[in-house]
Amino acid sequence: MNKKSLRKGINLGGWLSQFKVYDKDHFDSFITRDDINRLSDWGFDHIRLPIDYIVLEADSSPGIYLQPGMDYLHSCFDWCINANLRVILDLHKAPGYAFDTQEQNDFEKNIIKQQRFIDLWKILSKEFISVSNDFLAFELLNEIVFESSQKWNGIVGKTLTEIRVIDRERLILFGGNYFSSVDCLHELPIDKDQNVLYKFHFYFPLSVTHQKAYWIPGLYQFGQAVNYPGRAQGLEEFIEKNPQFQLRLDEDVNVNFNFNYLKKRIMPAIEFMNRNNQPLHCGEFGVIDKAPIQTRLNWIRDMVTLLREFEIGYAYWTYKEMDFGLVDSVGKIINQDLIDILVK
Repeated sequence: MNKKSLRKGINLGGWLSQFKVYDKDHFDSFITRDDINRLSDWGFDHIRLPIDYIVLEADSSPGIYLQPGMDYLHSCFDWCINANLRVILDLHKAPGYAFDTQEQNDFEKNIIKQQRFIDLWKILSKEFISVSNDFLAFELLNEIVFESSQKWNGIVGKTLTEIRVIDRERLILFGGNYFSSVDCLHELPIDKDQNVLYKFHFYFPLSVTHQKAYWIPGLYQFGQAVNYPGRAQGLEEFIEKNPQFQLRLDEDVNVNFNFNYLKKRIMPAIEFMNRNNQPLHCGEFGVIDKAPIQTRLNWIRDMVTLLREFEIGYAYWTYKEMDFGLVDSVGKIINQDLIDILVK
């Protein structure tokens, strides 16, 4: 797959990953062929398909894949091939690692679970070896947070080596530390493998993109609407009264959030591209649905403008529900302008 062929994408969060209940009815109905055709008709050229490892193997039987999980992937791939949509298969949660339960993770130090992770990718590589390299790419793991970037880089190297024994040409994506932060791209070694695409996620400033988010301590307590363009009014006073949140929120105090701010924050990605002569993919970006709709439109418009200016492919988070969706639980469009900005 050409690294620059993944231009305008959308995530399918909440289907095979981050589901509320491990439930066949959910898996059968949350995303269907009609959704895939709809995304293609709108003008997207690829999807990022998150999947949690428990859909593919049970903790009680590691290394033995679950056929229903594989069947969901095969069905989705068939739908996407017919709709002319490429796919990034993203392992969103792995044995011992989930981006949203950091206190429970032991993947970084657990050699057994690291090997399970590598073995799972070997299984997936064998399962989909016949699927066109121009259609399907692999993303190793979503939003790593490790004490050591060097440790993550080592696991990536071992996983690449094992996959390449099975599949030499598949495009493989991975990002850097701290939730695939743009600020950690420089800690990634440039692999000699020519079929690697480096990636990052972008949600700056958090006080805009995740305002009132119930899962982020500090922003939930702050609880104020923050406009874009604009400033986080009252944030400095809030932090003075709640210093436990300073480390997370201090960056957003007394800052004008506008196009120039976004351009400055994305510059580490541009510097990485120029320094290494490598393209990049932005695998997630978006604004929570608790933000004013005009803020969502303005921020996303500016982000898409920047990503296109620097020829960075992207996948918006996300299509359906999940606090950032373009459509609600029954598929009703939230705002047509959001879609138009992403695809026109």
